[in-house]
Amino acid sequence: METRRWTNPTQPQTLQIAVFLLYIDAVFSVLFGGITNPLGLFVVFGAGAGFGIANEKRWGYWLGVAVAIVGLLPFLLAIVNDGVGSALNLNFLLFLIMPLALFGLLFHQQSREYQRIWFS
Repeated sequence: METRRWTNPTQPQTLQIAVFLLYIDAVFSVLFGGITNPLGLFVVFGAGAGFGIANEKRWGYWLGVAVAIVGLLPFLLAIVNDGVGSALNLNFLLFLIMPLALFGLLFHQQSREYQRIWFS
């Protein structure tokens, strides 16, 4: 019998935290109107990515990576357009924490090795 789970405590800590961040990011996007634009709608797919990662699916991991990269794009564009001065803004840095942490957790060596070996 195949089980479906929302979290997987047997995975490394880096992947577990990434799953929680994907869920939290999707909830915040829905609550604060992020689903009204295409970028925010893509972030909502992060809930599906978290579910896929928790169930050890390779597509879930790669969707999570895509969500992390797309989440960083507005910040990179802001730095390119406004210069480094915008990166020193406190609001900019506070909003950058979640996408940067998600990116770091998914690309951590432990996460990459685990998904390479165990995900199907």
